[in-house]
Amino acid sequence: MTNFLKNLVYSLLIVVSSSCQIQDPGFSAASQPQSEAFAVTKIVDGDTFWVNNGTEKGLKIRFIGVDAPESRKMFKRQIGYYGKEAKLYLTELLTDKKVRLVSDVDPFDQYGRTLSYVYLEDGTFVNAELIKNGYAVLMTIPPNVAFADDFLKLQIEARENKRGLWNEKVQDNILVID
Repeated sequence: MTNFLKNLVYSLLIVVSSSCQIQDPGFSAASQPQSEAFAVTKIVDGDTFWVNNGTEKGLKIRFIGVDAPESRKMFKRQIGYYGKEAKLYLTELLTDKKVRLVSDVDPFDQYGRTLSYVYLEDGTFVNAELIKNGYAVLMTIPPNVAFADDFLKLQIEARENKRGLWNEKVQDNILVID
């Protein structure tokens, strides 16, 4: 079976298994999806990573509902403010871990990446953690909106408490990051 077909089959399994899950807005361990756990193999940036799904190449995952600043210069995109920090945070969070993947309505983005809500095995809702700690901002693309309201609340809280990328001070026209 080609890698494309294997990735499609794995992604469809994620969709089917996650469609049976009921999520609570508290993001508690009780709401953790019971799908297969995948080993994280590589962190691309603050909102994209790879898992081992049994294929030679693996499966590229893009978080649903969040957008982290760019951590590397690619094509016309520049490194974003707090991009390297976002990647480092995600690296620390996911290195040597397994994750459970839950999809929403659209399982893929325009680049063929698998779109997922991501949970650590201990129930930590990684998408929410990225926004709550200021390493990513809300990015809602319908129809994948299951947690949009919750993510907005977390972003407001992060901004009000100056967490992560919201923690900036300007002194004498120089940006100082705490």
